[in-house]
Amino acid sequence: MPAYTADYVFPISSDPIAHGVVEIDEAGTLVSVCGPDSYRGTATPERVEGVLIPGFVNAHCHLELSHLQGKSATGKTLLPFLVDVVTMREVAQEEIDAAIATQDRLMWERGIQAVGDICNKLDTAAVKRASRIRYYNFVEMFDFLQPERAAASFEQYAPVYAGQPEPKSAVPHAPYTVSTPLYARINALNQASETVSIHNQETLAEDQLFKTGDGPFLPFFAGFGANLRDFTPPGTPSIYHAMRHMDPAKRTLFVHNTLTTEAAIHDAEAWAENGVYWATCPNANLYIENRLPRYERFLNTGARVCIGTDSLTSNWQLDILDEIRTITRYQSFIPFPTLLRWATLNGAEALQFADELGSLEVGKRPGLLALSGLEGDHPDNFVVGAGARVRRLR
Repeated sequence: MPAYTADYVFPISSDPIAHGVVEIDEAGTLVSVCGPDSYRGTATPERVEGVLIPGFVNAHCHLELSHLQGKSATGKTLLPFLVDVVTMREVAQEEIDAAIATQDRLMWERGIQAVGDICNKLDTAAVKRASRIRYYNFVEMFDFLQPERAAASFEQYAPVYAGQPEPKSAVPHAPYTVSTPLYARINALNQASETVSIHNQETLAEDQLFKTGDGPFLPFFAGFGANLRDFTPPGTPSIYHAMRHMDPAKRTLFVHNTLTTEAAIHDAEAWAENGVYWATCPNANLYIENRLPRYERFLNTGARVCIGTDSLTSNWQLDILDEIRTITRYQSFIPFPTLLRWATLNGAEALQFADELGSLEVGKRPGLLALSGLEGDHPDNFVVGAGARVRRLR
């Protein structure tokens, strides 16, 4: 059985191991993760440059939008960006299929072991069934806050839900696009133990809509032939509206959270019965609104953060290492071991894949990556800078 050693092994679930050794069988199952003096395998460990880590988990992606790379200009802000997504996505199916297959392959090569993927259509289903990546499929529904459209919208997405491979769940797109009747239908479709996701507090206009009922969302809805005559603003930030309508028994993944406060994090943690996770997509936040979350809020509250890429409509690549690099560049106070946990085990837990993925533990099959080119000389001060590279070993 092959074995590998490096300056450090980062199991994620435990402290780094200096000059550690990872032994793995041909099926990808970890047989041994130990210090150099404890290794009992027969193979001489292959020494690799850098550190050894498990495969990444991309907690939030829209793989089906891969054909839109570069089509929407940066810095438009969220609402014009959403118009682009809706109006630009219909192209020849061959182009869509080719882009999906290419990006699935590239994510694997970039060390991504699992993906929480948003689905509005069935375009990705065939690639996922053949992929080496493990996918959790979030079948996303919306009706632009139009209760009279809820039944028709649900029926539109029902075949997408039926056709996606397991594991999967039905999910609301965002507080500003889902009516009360559609929330009820989504909740009724899901079973007992799924993870669900929702886009959360990505733009100032979102909280403005829910606090006062006015702002840029009104002309946005009008552009899609919708109005808000049936919507009464609750006078709270949008996340509280979402919590009133979502199922607290579900493991919940809030996505983006650019404007989320410490108070809201505490309240969501208290609301959830099966865990709350917070997906950050820093490159997408910069691409769309040139804004990042205040990550100290999540550190201060002990929140379980995970990392996503969003889509190629809103990003330059689907690459978790580059997301870590971006966080490090702009908010360098976050320790390297914390960022690794966000990029691996937290995402695996959010997607309920932690029995196999997210950490280097005997019996798991989490993938094995060599991360090289780090700045610094100790796990506590390693930095993912421009020279950092990842190489898939298994």
